[in-house]
Amino acid sequence: MSHWIITPVVLPAMLAAILVLMVREHIVVQRALSMAGALALTVISAGLFWQASDGTITLYQLGNWPAPFGIVLVADRLSTLMLLLTTVLAPLVLLYAMGSGWDLRGRHFHPLFQFQLMGILGAFLTGDAFNLFVFFEVLLIASYGLMIHSGGRQRLRAGTQYVLYNLLGSTLFLFALGTIYAQTGTLNMADLAGRVAELDPAASAGIRVAAVLLLMVFAIKAAVLPLHFWLPDSYAHAPAPVAALFAIMTKVGAYGIIRVYTLVFPPDLEITQGLFDVWLMPAALLTLALGMIGVLGAARIDRLVAFSVIGSMGLLLASVSLFTPEGIAAALYYAIHSTLATAALFLLVDQIRDGRGAAGPMLVHGRPIAGGALIAGMFFVAAIAMTGLPPLSGFLGKLLILDAALASPLVWWVWAVVLTGSLVAVVGFSRAGSLIFWKAHQEGPDIGEADPQTEPEVEDETVQPDSTKGPVAPRPVTPMVAIGGLIALLVALTVLAGPVNRALTATAAQLFAPAPYIELVLTTPGKKIKDDTHGDETSSHDTGAEVEAETGEDH
Repeated sequence: MSHWIITPVVLPAMLAAILVLMVREHIVVQRALSMAGALALTVISAGLFWQASDGTITLYQLGNWPAPFGIVLVADRLSTLMLLLTTVLAPLVLLYAMGSGWDLRGRHFHPLFQFQLMGILGAFLTGDAFNLFVFFEVLLIASYGLMIHSGGRQRLRAGTQYVLYNLLGSTLFLFALGTIYAQTGTLNMADLAGRVAELDPAASAGIRVAAVLLLMVFAIKAAVLPLHFWLPDSYAHAPAPVAALFAIMTKVGAYGIIRVYTLVFPPDLEITQGLFDVWLMPAALLTLALGMIGVLGAARIDRLVAFSVIGSMGLLLASVSLFTPEGIAAALYYAIHSTLATAALFLLVDQIRDGRGAAGPMLVHGRPIAGGALIAGMFFVAAIAMTGLPPLSGFLGKLLILDAALASPLVWWVWAVVLTGSLVAVVGFSRAGSLIFWKAHQEGPDIGEADPQTEPEVEDETVQPDSTKGPVAPRPVTPMVAIGGLIALLVALTVLAGPVNRALTATAAQLFAPAPYIELVLTTPGKKIKDDTHGDETSSHDTGAEVEAETGEDH
């Protein structure tokens, strides 16, 4: 696989260019190429994940320039896991977009979708802090175009707010990178790990500031309180398949925290002591509490799901802020679960909004939805997963996080906030499901016209079916297949929780033993590398474009 590692970046970039320059007037060809590209990325990511599953770390040097002078891509257990999660989600989201016709409601949906994948996958693979910033900007530009797809005043306003907040994050990111470069003379993350460790704690004010700024940047991406204000409106008003793809976007922020603060600023580093237990943990718990309060108080089903995203990120980052192998492993399991559950819920919200006519996404009594039994069943399963009720993966993820928190001095705070938040989430989702599905059928067709004062604004020119006015056309099958695929993945994550957790435990162990990663990146290609921890010896390929290191961990 000498060049496969760069394919997740190059393939969507080339596809996007072809789609916008050559076939922009041929939607059938666009759909075929976009889906083929997404499926190819899934296969490639699965191959890279399999290659990394035995502890292999793969290095790709662009232009064959060695680090720290050249740009490097690094595929280890964590990066390939996030690659696979993204590329499993993408085809299902595309299937929904094509089946529901969302890709026809505006221009350039498929090129923007591919550019978005390029930015996300590049951010997971890069081994250079500046190129992490570059990929952040790529996904920001593409996500803005996707967010305002099909137009609408509310969507444009939410998109503008989204861009402003993320531009603030980009500005802070540049300040942080400038400070780091001024202090260390490098931005390669493996090289930074060694140089930061050698800094004198008494003369490290600049690097402390940079560490805090980077944490703020990733906190903006992850919607951590008080930097969360952009998310509810942005996700609630985005087109359904875009909001579903955005389920992985907040995980990019969490990935940045995990990668940078286990490699460059590890927990035992003196100059960043207190950054996580003093600052990140309380912020994460407050974010969780705020998200669950938002779920309980939401007046629209789309905002309810958006606030549940904030709550889930709070829980995920509470586990990350423990900064133990157990906490990181639990956080990664919950990240997989919450990505799939959030995507399923946003797609279900679109089906609910289309089927309720005038009531739309408002949590008011409405007429029964055509095909409501299937939608209600899927909503019930997805809500159980999102709220953390047994037996699905959300429950297992919360158990893992609570167990990991036992070693923390803040264990009682973590348990209290998580359990209380779970109860509040159950009440909020139960209320929403009751108003949308159960009461609509119980109270009959004479009740449920939407209040004109709360009727949602029309976001595009597509006329949605109104369930209050005569028969409704049969519901398309393809969107339901996409939602069913996400729910099936949640069930699979539950059934395979044991093997998945063992793999994630190995991933966390690799993160907390970064010496092979650092040595691989900084060693000249062709030179043998010895991992003193495990006693394994590896060498580079003849091409000099890729080198692999075995961690030698047992499976």
